[in-house]
Amino acid sequence: MTDNPDITIRLSSGAEPMDLTQARELDIAISYGVALQRPGIEITPLGCETIVPMCAPSLKGRRRNWRQLMTELPLIDSSLSQVSWHDWFSLNGLNLPQRNRPSFDRGALSVSAAVDGMGVILETTRFAERELARGELVEAGRNEFERILRETHFFSQRINERRAEKIVRFKDWLFEELRASDGG
Repeated sequence: MTDNPDITIRLSSGAEPMDLTQARELDIAISYGVALQRPGIEITPLGCETIVPMCAPSLKGRRRNWRQLMTELPLIDSSLSQVSWHDWFSLNGLNLPQRNRPSFDRGALSVSAAVDGMGVILETTRFAERELARGELVEAGRNEFERILRETHFFSQRINERRAEKIVRFKDWLFEELRASDGG
């Protein structure tokens, strides 16, 4: 990202959005779901993300069609997800199965469970990009179901620090990486 080893960006990640008006030790915040709207803070969405059901390829195998499988396969919840299974099933004209579902408080744990064949997750393709590229996950019913597009990640910085070299360089680098991963 930088050729200058003296430039250090202080950032943190966590389940709760950071308040940059209080957390003065941080330079920026990248938040999931929501960013805290505060006076003096500038928030930039990191782009729309595609949210789809994904599972290990072995769960599909040669079995029935995806519409039927989605009502039969175990569904994995991610408690912090901005899109629920109810949203997805409604959008796709299916009835949400009324059964217990495993739930995780971190997307990474949900993705790992899906890779291990535990069931189907509803997550952003950006978040599961590596697992999809390696073939550890497949999009369930890629050509059969409606996809959900949402802005789910946000870049926050203090307005009075937005021209600081380290922040400008990091933000430029981050957005270039996002453009590259989104195909341009």
